[in-house]
Amino acid sequence: MFRPEEMLKIEVITLNRYKDTLLTYLHEEGVVEIREVDVDIAQNDSPNEFHRKAASYSITISRLVDFLKAYKKSTGGGIKSFIFPAEPVKKTYRYEGIEKLIKDVEAFLSVVEPEIKAVEGKITSTQTEIERIKGDMAVLELLSWLNLDVSYLRSTNMLEIVVGTVDKNRFGALVDDVKGATEGRFTMVSREFKDKVMVVFLFLKEDYEKANPVLAKHSLERIEVPEGRGTPKELLKVYEEKLESKEKELEAAKKDAEMLAERYYEEVRFYQELMENERDKASVLPMLARTNMTFAMTGWAPRNGVSSIIEGIKRVTDGKVYINVKDPSEEELDEIPIKLKNPGWARPFEMLTEMYGVPKYNEFDPTPIIAFTYSFFFGFMLTDFFYGLIVGVVAALLVKGHKRFNDGTYKFAYTLLISSFFTMGMGALFGSYFGNAGDVVLQYLTGNPSAHFPRIADALRDPMFVLILALAIGLAHLFTGYTLGFIVRWKNKDRRGAILEQLPWMIIILSIVLFATKNPGLAMPAKGLFGLGLVLFAVGEIVANGGLAGLMIISDFFGFVGTWLSYARLMALALATSGIAMVVNVLVAMVWGIKISAVPLGIVLGLIVFVGGQLFSTAINALGAFVHSLRLQYVEFFGTFYSGEGKPFEPFRARREVSKLEVEVEA
Repeated sequence: MFRPEEMLKIEVITLNRYKDTLLTYLHEEGVVEIREVDVDIAQNDSPNEFHRKAASYSITISRLVDFLKAYKKSTGGGIKSFIFPAEPVKKTYRYEGIEKLIKDVEAFLSVVEPEIKAVEGKITSTQTEIERIKGDMAVLELLSWLNLDVSYLRSTNMLEIVVGTVDKNRFGALVDDVKGATEGRFTMVSREFKDKVMVVFLFLKEDYEKANPVLAKHSLERIEVPEGRGTPKELLKVYEEKLESKEKELEAAKKDAEMLAERYYEEVRFYQELMENERDKASVLPMLARTNMTFAMTGWAPRNGVSSIIEGIKRVTDGKVYINVKDPSEEELDEIPIKLKNPGWARPFEMLTEMYGVPKYNEFDPTPIIAFTYSFFFGFMLTDFFYGLIVGVVAALLVKGHKRFNDGTYKFAYTLLISSFFTMGMGALFGSYFGNAGDVVLQYLTGNPSAHFPRIADALRDPMFVLILALAIGLAHLFTGYTLGFIVRWKNKDRRGAILEQLPWMIIILSIVLFATKNPGLAMPAKGLFGLGLVLFAVGEIVANGGLAGLMIISDFFGFVGTWLSYARLMALALATSGIAMVVNVLVAMVWGIKISAVPLGIVLGLIVFVGGQLFSTAINALGAFVHSLRLQYVEFFGTFYSGEGKPFEPFRARREVSKLEVEVEA
């Protein structure tokens, strides 16, 4: 706790014939981050033909999955499936090498792919034909004002017929220009449609070449006349029959696709996952170094798992392997991948730390601290017992439903669940139960207009108390951060930084605390500490900034004041929660007494307003508490000691949702 996992560097050299088995073992175990081997006497490895086939088949199968998924009948869904998702069934594949896997995939695709492609092609071509028919019908609708056979609108050996639309304000100029270009040798019919004019021009072949540039100049939009004979209205009926026939074909093809999805989707997805993992395995090959007979690899692994890794490597290589394990050197500190190590109660909060950035290898891991401070700040800002209860119930359901997956939903819900307990506690301390609704009910039941729940203060009536409390909490939070920064710098032998950058603020904060006691006996020590802190702070600025120290002293000092005052948001959001809840209660009181004859309509309206308003208030204020609590960690707290510039541990790991690999290894 407070420190990342201890990491060790592993170097392995073994025979080429064990490469596939060894990489598969490490990929399935997911405990080593592989790094590039930097040697001059060997060349980097590269994917072979089977790895390239795996990448190609991965793309092919992904397309099949996308097609089948669109026609797969959904099961479950809704809120229940979101809260309690079903765990996918995993199918086992006995892995005997990439060559055997590729052959199995090819055999599977030879049966399935043609069948799926045939249906996909049928659906695509039918959809294209339907769109073409609909386009032709739209044209026939436009031509319906012409009571003549559409075959007369097609060009002949002697005549060129052009059908199109043009803007109404350009039509007159178009006709004049056509008349001039052809010397009047044309005929036309036209009809206005809103801001457009539909026109049919008839030209002699020899005049068309003169007229064509004029038509283009005036932006005539040409219309292709549909095939067939008869008037537009007569032909529309024919096309409607064609459309109906094609739509039936499409429905039949879609039913075939649904049958294929029912039959093959899970199996296709299974092979997709196998190929994607093979492609991922191949991605590390360029990091390896090889000779004709051997290959070498290197990587990082947590100390507590190294012994089992070594045993596994020896097992899959039949003991024909050289393994070197060593502690990281000082020069490698910035290269060490970071894996956070926390007790179970704090582990889900690692998500919040990782959102900002993991610590360096020689820094503190702040996760256990923000597990408390984030939850406490969230509760302080939301500050209502029943709001906390609502958030807690929802979060508890999500935690229960997603715990076995340990996914992002589980981790987020867990942080909300812990925060909900703080919210309920703060709500009880401030006597807030749906704002002042609890007091209103208590006054009604007791008949005492002054009755109220016990509280340390009323947030709305005594905001100064809440503000002072928020600023005091802010000082404690900042002091913790500066202290951690001092310890980290001192342990990392940055004594000057510890004394001149961290210690001054620790001393200044202690002096502020002494001033706040208003104890005359502590006034002189407080002034002395404040002066010492300012002197150290000024010296640090001079050392760091030289000639700009004067400006930076003013800037950084007021920057600290601004950071401290930022904790006033604890008070602001607590007041916002109480204020919105009270507004909802006032609205309920306004409609509660409404009656229509003997029907108490106001009670129904009041309940709707109360439930809807309080749920809205819970959601909007919980969102605000989440965002601003994170801000206090990331900006104010982390700014005092934390860089977050570490490299996250990214192990060479298989992603298995629907597949499970059984690796065949010689004993």
